[in-house]
Amino acid sequence: MHDDYTGPRPTAARIVSGRSLLPTLPLSSDGDIDNNATAAESTLLSSPRQFGDVVVLNNALTEGPRGDSARVGTAQGFAVRVSEGGIVSHLTMHMVLDAGEHRGSSVTANGRIDMDATVRESVIIGGTGKFRFARGYMLTRNYDYDLARGGVVEIDVYVQH
Repeated sequence: MHDDYTGPRPTAARIVSGRSLLPTLPLSSDGDIDNNATAAESTLLSSPRQFGDVVVLNNALTEGPRGDSARVGTAQGFAVRVSEGGIVSHLTMHMVLDAGEHRGSSVTANGRIDMDATVRESVIIGGTGKFRFARGYMLTRNYDYDLARGGVVEIDVYVQH
């Protein structure tokens, strides 16, 4: 899945900005800027995502990670940042296929996405067309991804229908 927050035609966008749970800069107990902040504190403070953010997506699904890979469908949905610490979101995503024998059918995934996890698992809650009554799971891994610009996420879907 190609997730692009930047460029001339972004395919994902933050539509609601949540609230920051931390000060803009790390502060010491006396209110001065703390130049000894830990790496974790600095990462959280500079994170492009905040608790309560809502992001929508309309991303290309391709056979492989390269931009010139054959397109097989579109991932459409939204994610809501649900954790006050770390980058954890609730994801609802419809994978609509536009190629091959499953053209016009879709599979829907729902789950908790922890961006710090190497592999993330979501549940397949249903589908349309040839995937009506689908059940299963989806595994996602970052291929080449960062929260500020997006990138490529590998998706493996295991479905019974």
